[in-house]
Amino acid sequence: MRFSVTLWLLAATISWAAPPSNIDNLQGTQSADRLVFCHFMIGIVGDRTSTADYDDDMLRAKSLGIDAFALNIGVDSYTDAQLNLAYQSAANNDMKVFISFDFNWYSPTSGASAVGSKIAQYANHPAQLMVDGKVFASSFAGDALDVASMKSAAGVPVFWAPNFHPGESDFSKIDGALNWMAWPNNGNNKAPTPGANVTVQAGDEAYISALAGKPYIAPVSPWFSTHFGPEVSYSKNWIFPSDLLWFNRWNEVLTLGSRFLEIITWNDYGESHYIGPLKSLHYDDGNSKWVNDMPHNGWLDMAKPFIAAYHAGAESVDSYITTDQLIYWYRPTLRGLDCDATDTTMVPASNSSGNYFEGRPDGWEDMQDSVFVVSLLTAPGTVTIISGENRQTFDAPAGASSFQVDMQVGIQSFALTRGPNVVLSGSSLKEVSSICICGIYNFNAFVGTLPPGPSDPLQHDGLASLTAGLHVSTCFPSPSLPATPPPPPTALPTTS
Repeated sequence: MRFSVTLWLLAATISWAAPPSNIDNLQGTQSADRLVFCHFMIGIVGDRTSTADYDDDMLRAKSLGIDAFALNIGVDSYTDAQLNLAYQSAANNDMKVFISFDFNWYSPTSGASAVGSKIAQYANHPAQLMVDGKVFASSFAGDALDVASMKSAAGVPVFWAPNFHPGESDFSKIDGALNWMAWPNNGNNKAPTPGANVTVQAGDEAYISALAGKPYIAPVSPWFSTHFGPEVSYSKNWIFPSDLLWFNRWNEVLTLGSRFLEIITWNDYGESHYIGPLKSLHYDDGNSKWVNDMPHNGWLDMAKPFIAAYHAGAESVDSYITTDQLIYWYRPTLRGLDCDATDTTMVPASNSSGNYFEGRPDGWEDMQDSVFVVSLLTAPGTVTIISGENRQTFDAPAGASSFQVDMQVGIQSFALTRGPNVVLSGSSLKEVSSICICGIYNFNAFVGTLPPGPSDPLQHDGLASLTAGLHVSTCFPSPSLPATPPPPPTALPTTS
């Protein structure tokens, strides 16, 4: 079984800034043939046995406007079997896919032949994404790869758009590039610190400059939090500040206008940036401790009109909103809650990656104690947010807007009113807790919507490692959200 480990990042090279004209001209030069990709981890789905196990993922992605899944692969024994199933499901459902080679497992210095051969293996499959008449392929890291040798081994025209890094690779040899760093960071794979705050837009600028007009795959991601302790061999424990990142980044990419964008990710539950459903069949690499009862489907809903606007070349999402909706998210506990006595990371663990920290995840101070709400409205209205005893109302215009309020322990409720009418009203299934759930620091997000979406519980395989390493006996490997939410809010603001 293979799981994602450490990220290879831009380090100092991300601080390069392109001349403003590079950004300004990008929309005009890359507006044609816009495509939306979403990163899909093959390494955690070795338990799938048929094309039907992929069908729901393909159909959901297609309904949102996602054009292709980037199938992240390593060198597991089941990789080919899963690729065969994924490719065939994509073909059956009129989706496209392509391989993204994970160079945590492939060798960048000696793997050119293996990469080329794998590309050739699926080049003629009807579900293979073709761009400019070439077989499209990408990567996670891999800067030292011999691109010429890889293309020779493939024996077919390859559109190679890897996650190479400015200043670390010869960009003249590639056809495009993916920027993986979708989160504000310190330039060295950690959360920003005073004097070291690299924005996602700074990464855009570095890549656009290095690509010199070649297609750019802009990253879009909602969240980042991981909390693996010594119970696994790949211990890591840090966050990137996320908060309203999902909303703000979508607005940035509409203005940016790159030819491609990639959502990071569909199903990397271990790093909490999944937008796909919890029930999507997968193994539990230990992430269920912070993923159980934490659906992210609302982020899928929010993305749909933004994807439509991006495909159309629009710089605003407002014209693509066709129904009223509220999307809300928040963490399950306040960041200052002390879980030291029971957390799984309070002891030393393997730290060859440099990403393991004891206790609260590195960067925790950058997360705001807030409830975040995005309104997608067909007409102006009033948004009410109630977090515990904190009740706030906001005038919301037609279109897409974001709001946040200080988070308090207790029930979280939301409403949209318009004139005398209550358009949407309800309370979340997840309360903000005053205790350490499963005894750990959980900096993942719970995402909900009004109108409410369907239930999305983790399946058996996705819960298999929930109790491994826990220091409490009150947590069980089963979904525990209530069947019905608390009562909706009352005394809502209305006008005649």
